[in-house]
Amino acid sequence: MNVTPQQVRRALARAERGAALDLDEATTLLTARGEDLDRLTAVAARVRDAGLEGAGRPGVITYSPKVFIPVTKLCRDRCHYCTFVETPAQAARDGRAAYLSPDEILAIASEGAALGCTEALFTLGDRPEDRWPEAQAWLDEQGYDSTLAYVRAMAVRVLEETGLLPHLNPGVMSWEEMNRLKPVSPSMGMMLETTSRRLFETKGEAHHGSPDKDPEVRLRVLEDAGRLGVPFTTGLLIGIGEDLTERAESIFALRKVARTYGNVQEVIIQNFRAKPDTAMRHTDDLGLEEYRAAIAVTRILLGPKVRVQAPPNLVDSSEGSAECAALLAAGVDDWGGVSPLTPDHVNPERPWPSLERLRDITAAAGFTLKARLTAHPEYVLAGEPWIDPRVSGHVAALAGEDGLVSAEITDGTRRPVGLPWQEPDGGFAAVGQGVGRTDLHTAVDAEGRSEDRRSDFANVYGDWEAVAELARSTASSTGGFETGAGAPSSTTGAGLAALKAAEKDPGNLSDEHALTLMTAEGDLLAEVIRLADALRREVVGDEVTYVVNRNINFTNVCYVGCRFCAFAQRRTDADAYSLSLDQVADRAEEAWNLGATEVCMQGGIDPELPGTAYFDIAAAVKARVPGMHVHAFSPMEIVNGSSRTGLSFEDFLIKARESGLDTIPGTAAEILDDEVRWVLTKGKLPTKTWVEIISTAHRVGIPTTSTMMYGHVDNPRHWVGHLNVLKGIQDTADEGGYAGFSEFVPLPFVHHSAPIYLAGVARPGPTLRDNLAVHAMARILLHGRIDNIQTSWVKLGTDGTRAMLNAGANDLGGTLMEETISRMAGSEHGSAKTVEELVEIGAGINRPVVERTTVYGLPAAR
Repeated sequence: MNVTPQQVRRALARAERGAALDLDEATTLLTARGEDLDRLTAVAARVRDAGLEGAGRPGVITYSPKVFIPVTKLCRDRCHYCTFVETPAQAARDGRAAYLSPDEILAIASEGAALGCTEALFTLGDRPEDRWPEAQAWLDEQGYDSTLAYVRAMAVRVLEETGLLPHLNPGVMSWEEMNRLKPVSPSMGMMLETTSRRLFETKGEAHHGSPDKDPEVRLRVLEDAGRLGVPFTTGLLIGIGEDLTERAESIFALRKVARTYGNVQEVIIQNFRAKPDTAMRHTDDLGLEEYRAAIAVTRILLGPKVRVQAPPNLVDSSEGSAECAALLAAGVDDWGGVSPLTPDHVNPERPWPSLERLRDITAAAGFTLKARLTAHPEYVLAGEPWIDPRVSGHVAALAGEDGLVSAEITDGTRRPVGLPWQEPDGGFAAVGQGVGRTDLHTAVDAEGRSEDRRSDFANVYGDWEAVAELARSTASSTGGFETGAGAPSSTTGAGLAALKAAEKDPGNLSDEHALTLMTAEGDLLAEVIRLADALRREVVGDEVTYVVNRNINFTNVCYVGCRFCAFAQRRTDADAYSLSLDQVADRAEEAWNLGATEVCMQGGIDPELPGTAYFDIAAAVKARVPGMHVHAFSPMEIVNGSSRTGLSFEDFLIKARESGLDTIPGTAAEILDDEVRWVLTKGKLPTKTWVEIISTAHRVGIPTTSTMMYGHVDNPRHWVGHLNVLKGIQDTADEGGYAGFSEFVPLPFVHHSAPIYLAGVARPGPTLRDNLAVHAMARILLHGRIDNIQTSWVKLGTDGTRAMLNAGANDLGGTLMEETISRMAGSEHGSAKTVEELVEIGAGINRPVVERTTVYGLPAAR
């Protein structure tokens, strides 16, 4: 890259003024050398110092006293610079098994605890069983399904038997895998290394032939960790062949994740060091000036809140050398993990400096060295949702009031000791004691609940500016499709062709025809509605159905951070509540006595709710009211229960069914397109997991409903895609002979108190045209697959409901008795309907209204 001194100084001047730097300016500053580099590092140091001041620990440089546990050195990747990885033959030749045994892992951790370490760094190769039969054979012999299952089990044993805190670094993980690992680890990590696709795709480059080094895959891991609230360490490997623009792009990518989710606790800027016997053994080591520039630009771009680490063993830390001091001057505020016991197995030729030497280096630069835990102090002090309740006691046992390692540990007064790892004591009753409000009557006004928001409103949803940018990019990636001017309104041309195709084979329209009809206006929309209503009459007749039911939202404590939800609260908020098992059963019994045949039960994702609580809730209702149909637990709750019990989705669902669960609501779907989901939610399950849970429920004999929440940051293309996903699930159920979906429920977005609307990101719900098109097209596209289309009187009111019943819908849902979630979001149409009121809705359009069961049968006489 050809950069002139004038360009460098212009960029420097902007950095010194605190101006926001763009990609070109950041790339330019990476070339700074000499006096320009000194000016650059001075800016970075000021940003670092401001961050430490803001964190309440001015002048403190941290490190983590750790042991390095190389669980396995087998790996399916082939990185050209790596000496950590070995083959099974190499391990056998040196007398090692494919994996460290439990006894070997615990021996390392125990010796570390005796020396005052607090972190057990689990490092290993990516999914070795996918490449090496020897790895799979070892896992099979030991009784583990996968490497990550073994890691989870060993993390529990380290917590229980040594008291060290596991920091898990197993490479690429799925959302589901991280969700299972979070309860056993206060923090996790994975180096991004670079976003350069060139290094991944080009033969001979550093990451070619390594499937887990795909930059898109690695960024997805960082984002999923953010969605799950995992304090995450990541970083870049500098000097592996990336050019300066690619280097700057990588820093910006990390900044985007950090700003969007707030989970990036630390970014490691690691300098490449060539190693013998590797493909890159002849590549030059990264020079110190280039390294300093990379650190400084990273610090400036990331800002004061993210910690920046540089490994002290990868430069000259000997007495008389100024290299470590130069890293501090460039904006570093953390030295990373340093072990008094184990070598750096990734860089075994580079021993760590002694703590005494590191303390002297730090003091000579004007700073104080202090030990931290695996999770940085901000996350330790915040607790939930960052630290899972099942490890919070282990963290608290080692933490001081400042969130760093307790002085008693650092001065040797005491050492870490093992503590039990288990579900919260007492089952559901432990958290279900009617905490906080139980009357559930919070006022909602037309301006939203600004005085009644959850206490962490400003940060639980991530950075709103980053969310808005994500929403804009989602719109542009799908063509920014909007209805209105230019939308098809005529029954000629493309509109006529699409309509004819729908009349001929409604359930198998092409995406192009479906989108044409979904965006219809005027006469064409009227014809779409006519067709939908005719199909409704053909399939289910003129009867409008309803179920007598009660919604029981058993807790509103939730830490997922859905940006559309006004229902969720922190446990300490005044409006937080959790019902006890007796309260849940009382409400079910009361509903039964009033004629209900169903209770619909859902709750927030409370970190202190045991996984077995879902079984307890279903069993409590069945014990009190054996004849009550239990329609309960969204796919997100199934994920939560599965993670907390350690059961697979299938085993969890079977156990829930045995406990009394009859059917599952297909909520938590929102829009089944991850680009939209990640704007709407911070931590909810991805599309493929929703599909997997619903499909598994069908397979084990549990029917479900299906839903779509629309009218926020989505567009008609997303609606068509969502319905296509549902069609595919039902086709699979039909092929297997399973019950599948009983109904589809379109849910218009209620915006009034939704955080994403209050933040100016989402639009104020769907229009009447949108509602008509969605209901009508659901009837058309799902024809032959899902017979029943429900319309939500809670969200649409009486007139809107009647309009939807004339546009393909045939069901009114339930009497509800209370419907907390919509009401908290600002719904203006009440939270209960009597049977007489539902009958009146149908009478207004000359349609008979009849009662049904949850699965559309006739209620039994009592």
